[in-house]
Amino acid sequence: MKVKVYVVDKKGKKELYEPLIRHYQKLCRPWADVELHEVFGKEIARAQEQNAEAAQAAYSRALERYLPGGYNVALDPQGEMVDSPRFADLLRDRPVVNFFIGGAYGFEKEFLRHSNKNVSFGRITLSHKLVKVVLMEQIFRALSIIHHHPYHK
Repeated sequence: MKVKVYVVDKKGKKELYEPLIRHYQKLCRPWADVELHEVFGKEIARAQEQNAEAAQAAYSRALERYLPGGYNVALDPQGEMVDSPRFADLLRDRPVVNFFIGGAYGFEKEFLRHSNKNVSFGRITLSHKLVKVVLMEQIFRALSIIHHHPYHK
C-alpha cells in the first residue's frame, strides 16, 4: 500500500515536527509506504498576497496533477468528521490513498468535488506543520486498526 500526503506549505524549518513525521512514517512501514510532499512555489506565494480566491485557485493548479491514480481525501474544515475506525475505512483495501492539505485559504469547491472524500479533523484551525503530524498519527492509527495491532486500544 502507498499513502501520499500532499500539503501546500513552505519548506522551512523542520526541527520541531520533522522527527515526529519521520517517526510515524517508520511505524507505518510494515503496512504502507507513506510519503510526504510539500507543494509551494512563486505562483502560490503571489496568489496568497492577492486574495483568498486567487490563492485557492493556485492551490488547485499545484495539486490537481496528483489527483489521478488513487483514492483522494481532502482535509477540509467543512468535511465529514470521522472517528478513527471510520478513518481506517478510508485506507482499507486501497492500493494508493492520496491526502491533500490545502493552504492558508483552504480549497476551492471544485477541487473538493474532485476528491473521493472530504474529511475534517474538527472546526479548530491548526498550523500546517501540526496538522501534518496529526494526519501522520491518524494514518498509523488507521493502519493499526486495519492490521489488528494493539496501538489503537
